[in-house]
Amino acid sequence: MGITQSKQSFIDYDCFVEKFNPKKTTDDCYTPPEVMEVINAYVEKRWGIDRSRFVRPFYPGGDYEKFDYAADAVVVDNPPFSILSKIKRFYLARGIPFFLFCPSLTAFSSYDERCCVLLCDSNIVYENGATVRTGFVTSLPSPNVAESEPDLFDAINAVCDELRHKDKNELPKYEYPLEVVTAARMQWYAAHHTRYAVPRGECCKIGALDEQKAVGKAIFGSGLLLSERAAAERAAAERAAAERAAAHIWKLSDRERQMQRLLSNGQRLEVPHARVDRRGQKER
Repeated sequence: MGITQSKQSFIDYDCFVEKFNPKKTTDDCYTPPEVMEVINAYVEKRWGIDRSRFVRPFYPGGDYEKFDYAADAVVVDNPPFSILSKIKRFYLARGIPFFLFCPSLTAFSSYDERCCVLLCDSNIVYENGATVRTGFVTSLPSPNVAESEPDLFDAINAVCDELRHKDKNELPKYEYPLEVVTAARMQWYAAHHTRYAVPRGECCKIGALDEQKAVGKAIFGSGLLLSERAAAERAAAERAAAERAAAHIWKLSDRERQMQRLLSNGQRLEVPHARVDRRGQKER
């Protein structure tokens, strides 16, 4: 009984503490600085506004309504999407120009003809891990209420791709000579239905080639240095796997499998003549 009560006390205490922990919501989309740099450069170039005038009132714990806006301030920021309509009304009523992030697919849900929506099909990965298809809405001068923006698409996606690759910490990919086989390459053979075996006594374990050692590199997971015979067999396996990887293998239908079984039982079948398609090529 005492142990049960003690365990329940810990649970109650954890629940009590959890109430005070900040919760992550879709509004907690902290924008990577590299993405903000792209946006700042775009606004600066398109409207000729010095970025020293840009302000970002949407920060954790901030209050955009009480923010001290200079007379020439331009809001360039990523606001909470859940109150975007309210934010736009606030700025429009006070004549504060803005360029704001918005969810792309619902960009027209808070349509206002005083604004222009820019759609560029950019999937931005924010610092909280959320991936959001993002567009933009602005009150800066434009004759349009909606635009597709391929230049902004290219710029944002280029930096987002770079960030994704950086975050993955991808291992470098190396090609090894036929005399060295790695576990990864043998997996590739299996995936392409190619059998390859290294006989005992025909190899030795190797952690790195001398050329790699000279530059501080190594074979990930080590590899096997093959005898001449084993290397020749690997070359044959390599060719076979490559052919299978390049070829599309058509499959037999149930009807054709039934025909196959009949043939296996010695039954003669009438095979239709090859017919010619519209391009004059024989179908087999």
